[in-house]
Amino acid sequence: MTGRLNEKILKKIKPITHVILDVDGVLTDGGILMDDLGNEAKYFNVRDGHGIKLLQRVGIEVILLTGRTSKTVEFRAKDLGIQWVYQAALDKGAVIDSILKTHSLRPEQVCYVGDDIVDVPVFLRIGFAVAVADAMEYVKKTADFVTSLKGGEGAVRELCEMILKVQGSWKDVAAKYGLP
Repeated sequence: MTGRLNEKILKKIKPITHVILDVDGVLTDGGILMDDLGNEAKYFNVRDGHGIKLLQRVGIEVILLTGRTSKTVEFRAKDLGIQWVYQAALDKGAVIDSILKTHSLRPEQVCYVGDDIVDVPVFLRIGFAVAVADAMEYVKKTADFVTSLKGGEGAVRELCEMILKVQGSWKDVAAKYGLP
């Protein structure tokens, strides 16, 4: 995985203390299942969730930022121990400015993962912008890094392991599971 990373990218990953994730198209494949009563369901990848837990265990805070509002997102965030969830973020650029101020963050401390046009203003405000493999082409061109996996299919886990490896935490994390 680190073979794809150049010195510029490695330098951007080292100071990351917060990972902010879009939801639809990043933590999910972008599909929304609705029944006849308007109840919504989303499919989340368990490996992405475990990657988030691995980041949290080494002190990296994970935040969700989504343009939609969904009880499903609240439930998933609670399940993963994600304290900060920003929903109905129609102007993600303004919301990210608020997040930076509220959490006393410098842009270089933040990694953001997105997939669509609404994520580009965030990309322009933070230190490490990541697009999932199936993001819109212009989003990928704006990103610092593009995952090899698609949204909802392990892209977040790929990023989590990459951050842990670059920041030097992977060996300790892996050792807890019996890996060398």
